[in-house]
Amino acid sequence: MPYRTVRAESEFSITVERSEFIAKIAPASTPEEAQAFVDSVRAQNRKARHNCYAYILRNDFGSRFSDDGEPQGTAGQPILSALQHGGLTDAAIVVTRYFGGILLGKGGLTRTYAEAAAGAVSSADIVTMCEAREVSLSFEYPFYDRILRLLPEFGAKTLSQDFADRIALKLAVREELCESLAEKLSDLSNGQIIPEFSPVLFVDF
Repeated sequence: MPYRTVRAESEFSITVERSEFIAKIAPASTPEEAQAFVDSVRAQNRKARHNCYAYILRNDFGSRFSDDGEPQGTAGQPILSALQHGGLTDAAIVVTRYFGGILLGKGGLTRTYAEAAAGAVSSADIVTMCEAREVSLSFEYPFYDRILRLLPEFGAKTLSQDFADRIALKLAVREELCESLAEKLSDLSNGQIIPEFSPVLFVDF
């Protein structure tokens, strides 16, 4: 099934009653990757009072969150909710708080952590990852223009091209279109072009 995640790390910050809240979001596909991101943010902000976080992972890894010393329910859960409302998975958010000397109360903390995390989601480059296969093609030059005209019909994403004695193309094609593409290539080339397909993977289209 397709899923939404973030392409790369990004950041959003707000200041409320002199406390600065810095929210960072990043892709993560395993608990180890998510924890490494959390540890990295902590290392960058050793003087901060709190580094609260949440993450959601695929492949039965589930979700996890931490208030990191804030009153229970005021930080980790609002951060997790921001990921859920954004429809994101394989993603982690850490919100770092530099205390400004004014207490916000449980309601104020909850709203602010939620706002910071939602800002991180809004600032991120969100991508949809779809089940696909890498397709390797090798063919003679006379087929090139016809293949180029065919590929947009399948939403193919060109990964690499090599022009030598023969043309070699590497494409990414959605899993459900691969069989149809193979048939069209066979028809186009009278059976001369036989694509090689990788195992299923996830690709950003």
